[in-house]
Amino acid sequence: MKVTINIDCTPGEARSFLGLPDMEGLHADAMAALKTRIADAIETMEPDALLKTWMPDGMKGFEDIQKAFWSGYAGNADSGKKDT
Repeated sequence: MKVTINIDCTPGEARSFLGLPDMEGLHADAMAALKTRIADAIETMEPDALLKTWMPDGMKGFEDIQKAFWSGYAGNADSGKKDT
């Protein structure tokens, strides 16, 4: 035996039928606060501060990688030569 029940209602009607609290007001307040915080953060965003956060030592890390690459490359070039 198979029974199918289809219920056509809105999410608000389903919440009230099940006795769940209405969170629409709280959700609207939370979203307004989030929107304000994001807008404030965008206004104070400075590219220099972002770069210092993302790359604390500036370009030093890239320079170290480049030096390591070139020293390895130079070492491999010398290893191909045979001493006679």
